[in-house]
Amino acid sequence: MDSIDRAILTLLQEAAGLPITDIARRVGISTTPCWNRIKKMEEQGVITGRTITLDREQIGLPIVVFLSISVSTQSPDWTAQFADAVNQYPEITEVHRITGTQSDYLMKVVASDISGYDAFQQKLISDISFTTMSSSVSLQEIKYTTKLPLSHLADG
Repeated sequence: MDSIDRAILTLLQEAAGLPITDIARRVGISTTPCWNRIKKMEEQGVITGRTITLDREQIGLPIVVFLSISVSTQSPDWTAQFADAVNQYPEITEVHRITGTQSDYLMKVVASDISGYDAFQQKLISDISFTTMSSSVSLQEIKYTTKLPLSHLADG
């Protein structure tokens, strides 16, 4: 990955819908080589998709809850069932297996209000097996980004 690839990725992270002609002009190459670089990064799995970002509050999802769960077992069967279960809920926007706390998994959940979150949690409780569950409601989002840092990528 060279500086042109990094520049292309930076632009795509800022505005995924930019026309190829604009991207090519901004990074200083012609359209065809720019398109070829993007296609190559897609084929390599560097670019996994293109999307837009919505304002949660504007679409009626102002509540963010971090849900921690602990489990008694993490067998391959349980993990597969857990993954299937959490993937059924669009309210769950992220799931991480974690270490360093008493919890095994951390989920980010969005909701329209606390009663909506409670209804979601009650459905989830019936779908997964766990030993403890703890919810932390976000009071204020200080930073949110989907952009990943690229400065560590060396030319080459």
